[in-house]
Amino acid sequence: MFNKVILIGNLTRDPEMRYTPQGTSVCNFGMAVNRKYRQGDEMKEEVTFINIVVFGKQADTCGQYLNKGSSALVEGRLQERRWETEDGQKRSRHEVVAQSVRFLSRKQGAGSSDVSEFGGSEMSAPAETTDIEPF
Repeated sequence: MFNKVILIGNLTRDPEMRYTPQGTSVCNFGMAVNRKYRQGDEMKEEVTFINIVVFGKQADTCGQYLNKGSSALVEGRLQERRWETEDGQKRSRHEVVAQSVRFLSRKQGAGSSDVSEFGGSEMSAPAETTDIEPF
């Protein structure tokens, strides 16, 4: 079986940090993912809200550097969590367990990349050219 999810979106709330009894960091946050499509002559937008959970050192990093409105790329797997309330009602929730979270910055100019590991922009060196290249 194959269970892989890749999402790019914006956080809908500040990350919430907690810890397991063994001391493992756990970070939870919500993400909004947009999809634009055309219906006839009209452009429509669909927004999907997804809960994300991150564990370990990456959870610490997310809790430190992300906040509501931040853009992120999340790779992980889809999981259903089931529980029963105190009054006996059965509940369930789908969430993405992140294996990788990349922080995306706002575009600041045409010359900079918008992907970043820790919130800043990564800059790439300009292409090197010589006089002997034909183009």
